[in-house]
Amino acid sequence: MNKLYLVATPIGNLKDLSFRALEVLKEVDLILCEDTRVAKKLLAHYQIKTPILSYHQHSRIKKINYILSLLKMGKNLALISDAGTPGISDPGGKLVSLVKEKTPQVKITPIPGPSAITAAASISGFSMEKFLFLGFPPKKRKRKKFFEEVANSKYPVIFYESPYRIIKTLTQLAFFIPGREIVVCRELTKKFESIYRGKIDEVIREISEDEIKGEFVIVVSGKI
Repeated sequence: MNKLYLVATPIGNLKDLSFRALEVLKEVDLILCEDTRVAKKLLAHYQIKTPILSYHQHSRIKKINYILSLLKMGKNLALISDAGTPGISDPGGKLVSLVKEKTPQVKITPIPGPSAITAAASISGFSMEKFLFLGFPPKKRKRKKFFEEVANSKYPVIFYESPYRIIKTLTQLAFFIPGREIVVCRELTKKFESIYRGKIDEVIREISEDEIKGEFVIVVSGKI
């Protein structure tokens, strides 16, 4: 039985690639990736010669059908995202759904590893028996609804944000959760990794005083 592997890759530090992930990426027939430029850096670091093909949220149906045809031919494929575990806030979930529907004979296999969500959750200091993950906030419409969902959750909430909108997002969120404890993680596992903790107003002030770059993971304490 041929397989589609969902392979977790480093979120920053290249040393976080697992032995099993390395083995799979070397042995499959083709690696599907979001951005070939990002993938090439990882593969070159580990001297992986496997061919790559871009697959992202804007991929045309022709390319998707080509991927499905490879699986039907018995090829083994690996799917990686730009960073972390594929299928979470990226188009991996769509591909898995199509593979289940169109090529049910293909075994879908996870190769677990790095994930910004679990990394942030593990160091938050909040009770994480249950938590809510919301991906990225909407850029324009439905932002108020998003912040209300964060504010009203009795469980901790984790979401992502870009450096271009982090201050705007936290400032808007502060209106809904004044005085609430949050943890903001920047550049996890990278050289300039930063963890900000405290009341939301304090965290906004700290981040504003630093160089704002890299991806952010925000963890908000649950509503008491």
